Amino acid sequence: MADIVPFPRSAPANHPEPLWRHLLGDQLRRRRHDRSETLTETAEKAGVSPQYLSEVERGRKEPSSEMIAAIAGALDTNLLELTSAVAGELRGTAAPASARAAGFALAA
Repeated sequence: MADIVPFPRSAPANHPEPLWRHLLGDQLRRRRHDRSETLTETAEKAGVSPQYLSEVERGRKEPSSEMIAAIAGALDTNLLELTSAVAGELRGTAAPASARAAGFALAA
């Protein structure tokens, strides 16, 4: 018989769990700023409009994997590095210490 593994309870209402798109946007903006690039410069390299990139960075758009890959490429990174960084942030902000110690992983 299999063991039942309890999952962490959802965050209390006053501390909602962050959304993937918000953490992704933060990560993209941080990487763009680290490169001292404007929205227009990065958007041009990625083949998207500056308005679209701005909405992604603010967590207002849920970009497709193709769009995420294009933006990641424009920032000289790849999907694995980007999603790993976002997953690390999510793990650090949303999961209780006991879940982090148990080795939960996020697949992207």
